[in-house]
Amino acid sequence: MRIEYFQLIDRITEIDLAEPKILTQATIPSESTIFEGHFPGYPLMPGVLLIEAMAQTAGWLIIATTKFERMPFLIGVKEAKFRTFVQPGAALVGSATIAHEGSGYTVMSTKLSLNNKPVCNAQLTFRVMPFPNPTFETEMRAAGKRLEFPMEALADG
Repeated sequence: MRIEYFQLIDRITEIDLAEPKILTQATIPSESTIFEGHFPGYPLMPGVLLIEAMAQTAGWLIIATTKFERMPFLIGVKEAKFRTFVQPGAALVGSATIAHEGSGYTVMSTKLSLNNKPVCNAQLTFRVMPFPNPTFETEMRAAGKRLEFPMEALADG
């Protein structure tokens, strides 16, 4: 996880376009300036960053289902539930499935887990639009490569 770059997932481990679903990995850094203020002496991953990790997981599934033709922008968070604290060093698994899509919007069911136990979950809504410019699309493809986005999954879907 590279918080300072707002990259909150480390790797895409699975994309299944038949279901569709995605799995990701995200390891909370052992040290970060975030923990100096959240909280001194008792470092915890901020809930808003856990939501962002779920949003990034879900976003990559949307990018996969649109075959890199459209970009998801987070516009809504519903029913977010935090079930436990997340401390530095935790290795999280992110998952997302599509709950509903249409009219340029996609609603996703998302979850982060630690040792097969839920940490948090939420229903996230995205506005799905064409990439705003070719440079942005190129940057997203490069980010996908860094995350080990399985391009072969696009051929199967």
